[in-house]
Amino acid sequence: MKGVNMLSVRILSKGGKIRRIYIPQKLCEEFLSWLESQHVETGFAFFNKAGDRISRVGIVSAMKKQAKKYKIDEAIVYPHSFRHRFAKNFLEKYNDIALLADLMGHESIETTRIYLRMTAGEQRKIINEVVTW
Repeated sequence: MKGVNMLSVRILSKGGKIRRIYIPQKLCEEFLSWLESQHVETGFAFFNKAGDRISRVGIVSAMKKQAKKYKIDEAIVYPHSFRHRFAKNFLEKYNDIALLADLMGHESIETTRIYLRMTAGEQRKIINEVVTW
């Protein structure tokens, strides 16, 4: 499928912003292999039960179904949660908030600072490790 070989794509996102999304090479290779196994050469790759391209609502519904299947709190499973997880993982591994802001498409590092915040559970764990008396 032409275009999948690209290691990045440009998308038009909210506010009319154009963003570049980098796709890991390994993911491209696996996706191409899957497309070949499905005999998909052009057009859309993912479809709903009616045979139409899957919608955003369909994706959210599928995510909630998988969350329930694997006993994950459905309230925290939604497409944007992957964006948050990526940002937190990126900062844990590379600790470069300026690069993260650029990758996330934020105009200001202040917008990106939200990913530096710790959850209540993370804060409690640190306090339990620090306070040893």
